[in-house]
Amino acid sequence: MSELPPLSPDVLAAAQRAAMPDFARWQEMVRATGGCAQPIRIQGRRITFDAGLEVLDVYRTADEPTGYLLTACGNRRASRCPACSEVYRDDTYHLILSGLRGGKGVPEDVSAHPRVFATFTAPSFGAVHARRMKGDKVLPCRPRRDNPVCEHGRPQGCGVRHSEDDSQVGQPICVDCYDYRGAVLWNAHAGELWRRFTQALPATFARHLGVSRAELRRRLRLSYAKVAEYQARGLVHFHAVIRLDGPDGPSDRPPDWVTVPVLQEAIRETAAAVSVPVPDEDPSFVGRWGTQLDVDPIYVATGLEGIADQRVAAYIAKYATKGAESAGTVDRPIRNAADVARLDVTEHARRMIYTCFALANDPTYRLIPLRQWAHMLGYRGHFSTKSRHYSTTLGALRRVRADHQAERARERRGLPPRDEREMLTVGQWRFAGSGYRNGEHLWAELIRQRIATARRIARERGESA
Repeated sequence: MSELPPLSPDVLAAAQRAAMPDFARWQEMVRATGGCAQPIRIQGRRITFDAGLEVLDVYRTADEPTGYLLTACGNRRASRCPACSEVYRDDTYHLILSGLRGGKGVPEDVSAHPRVFATFTAPSFGAVHARRMKGDKVLPCRPRRDNPVCEHGRPQGCGVRHSEDDSQVGQPICVDCYDYRGAVLWNAHAGELWRRFTQALPATFARHLGVSRAELRRRLRLSYAKVAEYQARGLVHFHAVIRLDGPDGPSDRPPDWVTVPVLQEAIRETAAAVSVPVPDEDPSFVGRWGTQLDVDPIYVATGLEGIADQRVAAYIAKYATKGAESAGTVDRPIRNAADVARLDVTEHARRMIYTCFALANDPTYRLIPLRQWAHMLGYRGHFSTKSRHYSTTLGALRRVRADHQAERARERRGLPPRDEREMLTVGQWRFAGSGYRNGEHLWAELIRQRIATARRIARERGESA
């Protein structure tokens, strides 16, 4: 008989971990985190009192077989933690959808307010390979006959019908023609450009009405939620839900003259007008939106001409968990320029990273933290933001989930519900480490996959019901 091949070190370590006496409790902790990829280990204790300061319950990690408690890392990025990013995606979906059709404290009448789904893009900084479509047909990428050669003697087009997973898509056709400085500076000021847009949009309405901004606030309120997405060319663009309410927010209908076409025209006019000069005193670069601007109506019914609200919420939630790694770069800060040559990134991303380090040494841009955000190709803004009155908050959704989990924990420990008896919980915790130890990664990934499968089946059953 032939001998069985030896076990790999990872499998052997996993088998050894499963043989430890605390393995069952450790699995329970991992399941409680949802299969988090980088859980936080904490140590300490929690004491629960009633109103008369009678001790009802004491929990100590010293009594745990593991000697610690695991809690989820909460990272929104799918590249860092698939489990926590799934929770973040679901929360973002409900946050966006509640601002479109009501719920989570938002009245259902909000679905009748004018709202659009707008996509703001960056301008061109040079020709890149692109997958061009016309219906279901893939078109050639910048045909050669239309663009013979650039000033460096290279063809300005490739004529190739790029596939969806072609690594050339997004890469410059001529790296010497590409304006890397402009691309990095645009990324660095995209967040400020968005901020100026949201400030200028009400001013556009006020100007058309011939009223002051203060008077406009007594008639109208702008609400929005937006997410940033990286294009293959390494530049961010923004997807945004923009809604108009009455002065009191989502519970107040806007004036009758405020319609979707009026909102669309105001957005286009404002986007064309705003800019960010860099630096302010003697600008060598001016950031503006690109000419490609899509502003589509959002409707509850999918049969109407526009985009269905559920589809919009799913689209924004999807990109809320992605980062610059989708553009061929890394998802962690880069400490030194010398490390860039060893990074597993596309050559286009590598040039943008080098440009960030080079501009960081230029006195003209000394106030821009480009070195700090080089791994993000210069972008330093938030990926997901919303106005105060758009809908509920991520914090509120997390509190509801935490309260639900705490109530279940009280039931398991035999404590009365909070509404039956006033209780006070005091805890003292300290950080004891993060991530998994030798032999634990395999089991944690299996747990995550099982949880993800259960969620997918539940979601499919809910959709088919």
